[in-house]
Amino acid sequence: MDVLKKTILSEGKVINEGVLKVDSFLNHAIKPSLMKEIGEEFAMLFKRDNITKIVTLESSGIAPSLMTALSLDCDLVFARKRKSLTMTDHLYSASVHSYTKQVTNEIAVSKELISPEDNILIIDDFLANGQAALGLADLVHQANATLIGFGIVIEKSFQPGRQILEDKGYRVESLARIANLSNGTVSFEDATIKL
Repeated sequence: MDVLKKTILSEGKVINEGVLKVDSFLNHAIKPSLMKEIGEEFAMLFKRDNITKIVTLESSGIAPSLMTALSLDCDLVFARKRKSLTMTDHLYSASVHSYTKQVTNEIAVSKELISPEDNILIIDDFLANGQAALGLADLVHQANATLIGFGIVIEKSFQPGRQILEDKGYRVESLARIANLSNGTVSFEDATIKL
């Protein structure tokens, strides 16, 4: 997806060889036109899979998930990292460790929001070590719903997340696959993209 890759190259900031900051368009500020294109791309990739619901993790996964849900005409559920006063019981929950934030969160979804009849697409902003993806998959499996696959906005291909998911038999579709973040620059698996 060239527009996403060009945005990563022009606005992304390499913090170190493992961390890419994309706050200006994905993780803190949102570029609606870019999110619309991301949603349309995911919808095209999964249009034949009868997706009934998208599941994501608050908060960075919500924007691309919402645009995908609009394009697929399905519902969106986001797992909460913090329980609210209204989320006290009847929950599916899992533990997720964040490499970037160095914290472990208990994520939860109300049992009323996912059913065994659902065909679920999980969307997330990043795939690195696969922990968030596995936690979301756990929630889907607890509901006995069908997990169709994962839509990832940015994948760090040099980390083990994709392999972990594929080893479990999951389909993974990533829109931008980063080969490395060496020397303060972003290199994509498909090296044909230039500014």
